[in-house]
Amino acid sequence: MISHLIQQRDYLLDISRALTSQLSLNEVLRRILESATQMLGGQAGLIALGNENSKTFTVRASYGIPSAVLHLFTPLLTDIVHKDRDSFVIPELNRKMRLVAQAAGMGLHQVIALPMAIGQELVGVVYIFRATGGNFTRNEVRLLQSFADQAAIAVHNARLYEQVTTEKQRLDAILRHSADGIMILNRDLTIESINLALARMTGWRVDEAQGAPHSEVIRWARRESRVDLEEAVANGWPLHEQSMLYVEGDLKHTSNSTLSVGITYAPLFNERGELRNIIGNVRDITKFREAEEAKTTFISVISHELKTPVSVIKGYASTLSRDDVEWDRETVLRGLTVIDEEADKLSELIDNLLDASRLQLGTFTLDFGEVSLDQLAERVAEKFRTQTTRHEIRVEFPPDFPPIPGDERRLGQVLSNLLSNAIKYSPNGGTITLGGEVATDAVRVWVSDQGVGLRPGQQEMIFDRFYRADNALTRETQGVGLGLYIVRSIIEAHGGRIWAESEPGEGTTFTFELPLSRED
Repeated sequence: MISHLIQQRDYLLDISRALTSQLSLNEVLRRILESATQMLGGQAGLIALGNENSKTFTVRASYGIPSAVLHLFTPLLTDIVHKDRDSFVIPELNRKMRLVAQAAGMGLHQVIALPMAIGQELVGVVYIFRATGGNFTRNEVRLLQSFADQAAIAVHNARLYEQVTTEKQRLDAILRHSADGIMILNRDLTIESINLALARMTGWRVDEAQGAPHSEVIRWARRESRVDLEEAVANGWPLHEQSMLYVEGDLKHTSNSTLSVGITYAPLFNERGELRNIIGNVRDITKFREAEEAKTTFISVISHELKTPVSVIKGYASTLSRDDVEWDRETVLRGLTVIDEEADKLSELIDNLLDASRLQLGTFTLDFGEVSLDQLAERVAEKFRTQTTRHEIRVEFPPDFPPIPGDERRLGQVLSNLLSNAIKYSPNGGTITLGGEVATDAVRVWVSDQGVGLRPGQQEMIFDRFYRADNALTRETQGVGLGLYIVRSIIEAHGGRIWAESEPGEGTTFTFELPLSRED
């Protein structure tokens, strides 16, 4: 009896060591099952763990059962009823066991199954089979239950570890791949870690930044906030967990380039209320600043562009309506013509603003039909020929130019805008060519002029909202920088693309491609 208790103690000690070691769950369950089977004089055993909601069970460890017949034991894993340890039951377990043993060709006559539970949660079941002997005694049941409890603890610990590991991996992935820069600082303001985004923002490699002082990694070319982190900490920050520090300015890269950022620092305290870490979230605010600048520019330009035609219309209307003067017909017609032209400019500006708004809101739609671009180009060119005497406008399309699917009104708007720009930015006159050709699966159309051209780097920017090339001619001409933005949006809405090619002083060519067929 004493030797049996010593053996039982040794088994449980071995299992306890396995539970606290780095052995896998499967290895711990195998050890528990092997020890329990040997202690109870059994010939075979199983440990089955519950799947989601413990409605089905899967064998995770076996002892004394050939793997080729393990699937035959599945009937023993069904119809398990468990409310608590005292109400655990598997109906007709012995009858099922005899059928299974016969099918498996194993001489098993006795089986005992006990729950592996944590509180009211059934995590699994342990089965011990005997080929000889009578029913399991009460002491044997208690002994097996101790092994089942050890197995339940192993499963619980493994699941907790898996959950913690999964959450850590998930958090690491979020931090690593976050679009915002993330840094974790130690109490002495040295870097514990930074993510890839912050590495790109600062030029520091992730491994190089570790252990470096915060002030070496975060260098300000220009700081808008009153204090930085080091000054705030020197003045007693943080006082509590809700303390936040926001610093904004231009961050200096190791290459000496700069980036506009806003950094939010948040403290992390331990359970004793002592500062453990400081978490810094670094956000690229370049787009926000550009949006603010665009907003300011927009308000300024729109105010000017609206005021000019309104002032002209108001001036001519007031002049023509004077009671003390009787105007001749020619003067009245000239004044009305100016009012009409300025009203058209005002209407065009309003239409552009509405189109830009629709594009931003995603409500910009096209009315598709069959469009003959060569004929449309001729009509648009004829309209502009009456507006200039200093330019020769040529239309050059090959015969039998194929029609394409598109919105004729919007494509006319594209051609009108490009021709208008060509006239506006070639003040000395010259030839403007509106031409086209057929490619393999698309048509290509271009508008070229002999005007002032564009500086290198401006070819892409001119399609941005509110952008206007900075030159003397631009400053003298009207416009809010929406025309080419709308043109590109119309072309892209048709499934095409547009680009500009230019040399300063030699003119500019705008080219766009549109598909010959529409993809539904």
